[in-house]
Amino acid sequence: MTPGDLIAILQRTLWAMLAVGGPIVGATMVVGLIVSILQAATQVNEATLTFVPKLIVVAAILLIAGPGMLQQLIELTRWVFATAVTVAR
Repeated sequence: MTPGDLIAILQRTLWAMLAVGGPIVGATMVVGLIVSILQAATQVNEATLTFVPKLIVVAAILLIAGPGMLQQLIELTRWVFATAVTVAR
């Protein structure tokens, strides 16, 4: 295995991780910021008020983009196994 092979595997894995986890983390951050601003404005400090909207948004994103995310993970897994065969020689 050359350093170039290892870098290619790590790079492709990082991009897949960003593509799969990025929308969930980004949406959760936006919802958390909005809820925090609303809590600061209304002075309502309830823990479930931040948890429930984030849970709903994550579930919606997984329902909408879940099949695409799963497809990216499947493609990455196939590519890693195919690359492992050529790299192991």
